[in-house]
Amino acid sequence: MIRFLIRLAIFVVSSALGLLVTSWILDGFTIHASGFIVAVLVFTVVQSVIAPFVATMARRYASAFLGGVGLIATALALFIAQLFPGGLTLSGVSTWVLGTLLVWLISALGTFLLPFWWLREKRRSRTASPEA
Repeated sequence: MIRFLIRLAIFVVSSALGLLVTSWILDGFTIHASGFIVAVLVFTVVQSVIAPFVATMARRYASAFLGGVGLIATALALFIAQLFPGGLTLSGVSTWVLGTLLVWLISALGTFLLPFWWLREKRRSRTASPEA
């Protein structure tokens, strides 16, 4: 259960980082402060639910698209997240394309790198306070 909660936290944080950094880089990609938490949670839930479905469909019907599963799932999650008012706004085709790429890349890197950072901090705290 603890591992599940840690992975969930890492996924939420990496999604938040992906959305925030992308909003700082792209002009047409806007996250409103009032709806930031809702946008992150909706994006994270949709991404985690839709990615396995897209992977199964790609494997079954179009195996050539397996490499793009993460990008497709990210685009769908962004689309659904922007349907909730007051959170996420994307305008323009280039913003959709670049936004999908950036959010996918940043959240994928975050999901990969955050566990290493967390484990390093955990080790550091254990060695700093030896048990008596």
